[in-house]
Amino acid sequence: MTDTTLKRTSDRIGSLDVIRGIAVMGIFSVNVVAFAMIFPAYMNPGAYGGYEGENLAIWLINFVLVDGKMRGLFSILFGASMLLIIDRAEANGRSPAKTHYARMIVLLLFGLFHFYVIWFGDILALYAMVGMIAYAFRKRATKTMLAWAVGLLLASVTMFSFGAAQMRKVDIAAHSPSATAKEISRWNDNIGFLTSVPAEAAKETALALSPLPERVQHMVTERGSEPFTSLFVFGLPTLALMLIGMAGYRSGFLTGAWDRKRYRNVAVAGLGIGGAGSLAIGLWLIQSGFYIPLIFFANLAIAVPFQMIMALGYAALIILAARSAGAMTERVAAVGRAAFTNYLGTSIIAALIFYGDGLGLFGRLSRFEAWLVVPCVWALMLLWSKPWLERFRYGPFEWAWRSLARWELQPMRKAASAAIPAAA
Repeated sequence: MTDTTLKRTSDRIGSLDVIRGIAVMGIFSVNVVAFAMIFPAYMNPGAYGGYEGENLAIWLINFVLVDGKMRGLFSILFGASMLLIIDRAEANGRSPAKTHYARMIVLLLFGLFHFYVIWFGDILALYAMVGMIAYAFRKRATKTMLAWAVGLLLASVTMFSFGAAQMRKVDIAAHSPSATAKEISRWNDNIGFLTSVPAEAAKETALALSPLPERVQHMVTERGSEPFTSLFVFGLPTLALMLIGMAGYRSGFLTGAWDRKRYRNVAVAGLGIGGAGSLAIGLWLIQSGFYIPLIFFANLAIAVPFQMIMALGYAALIILAARSAGAMTERVAAVGRAAFTNYLGTSIIAALIFYGDGLGLFGRLSRFEAWLVVPCVWALMLLWSKPWLERFRYGPFEWAWRSLARWELQPMRKAASAAIPAAA
C-alpha cells in the first residue's frame, strides 16, 4: 500500500482504517479475561486466573502494551470518524445534526442489546452517549479541543485519585486493632469488584454458565442502569479521547498528512514515555502484591495519562509502518473497515466459548490459557474481513447501522469495479 492509497481509497481515509483495525484486535487481548473469569480478575490478577509464571507474564505484557492503549486508540478513532462523517454530511447538503444523532441513537440501541444480551463489558452505549455530547465541539479550533481534552483527563485522574485515597483510608481503618464491625463491613463492600469473594465468585460463575434467558433477565433486572451510569464514571476520559481524535483529524495527524519526521518523533516520544510509565506502574503493582487501593489508583488514575500518550505513539507508528507495508496492511485495514462487526463478533465468539450456551469454559482456564484464544480470533478477523469487503460494501453490522440510521436499506453487494464507500 503506497502513501497515496494509505491516505485515501475512494471516500475512505486509509490510515484511520489501519489504526482502527489494530485497535479492535488489541482490545480483545485484554477483554478475553473478562469473558473467561470473574470480573475482579480483569484488573487484579491476584484475584483469579493465576499471577505467577506465564500468567504473570501475559498480564504484564498486556498491562504495558495493550490495556487502555487500544481502547484509547479506538476512542480516538471514534472521535475522528465521527467528525469525518459530520463534515461529509454537511458537504453533501444533509443535516449534520440529523445524520450524527441518528447514528448515535442507533449505536446506543446496539450497545444496549450488546450489554443486556451478549456481554456486560459493552462500550458502544457509552460511545453513543458521549458522542452526542462531543457534537457540540465539532466547530471548535484544534487547540481548543486539545485544551478541553487535557482538562477532562486531569479532572478524571483527580476524581479517581480521590477515590483511591478514600479506599486507602477505609483499608487502614478496617485493619486497625480497634476496627469496628461497621469499618470492616465498609472495607468489604469497597473491594468486592477488585478481589475474589468466594460467595460472589460462585454466584458469578453460576450465572455465566446459566442459559441465555437467565443471563438476560439478570442483566435487565439487576444491572439495568449500568450502561447509563457508566457515563458519570467514564464519560470524562472517553470524551477527552474523542476530542483528541477530532483534533487529530482536523490537524491531519490521523489522516496521514504529516511528514515522516513528525510521525517518528511522536512515535518515539509516545511509546517511550508511555511504555516506561506503564512498565513502572506494572512493576509497582507486582511489588505491592497487588494491593487493592493501588490497583484502583493505578488502573483508573495514574496509568491514564501514560495510556493516552502511548496510544498517540501507536497511532504515529502504525501510520509510518502502513506506508511501506503491503498485503498485511490491507488485511488490517479491512479489519478496521469492519471494526463494528469485528468488535461485536468477538463478543459473540467469546460468549460461545466461555458461557453456558456454548463450551462453558468460564472459570476453567488460567489467564494464559484464556489468552491463547486471542491469536485464533485475530486470525479469523484477518481472514474474513478482506474477502468480505471485496464483495460487499460494508461489514454486516456496519450495513445494519447505516440502514437503521438512514431509515432505508442500503445497497450491500458491490459491483465488480465499485470503490469502497464511506463508513457508516
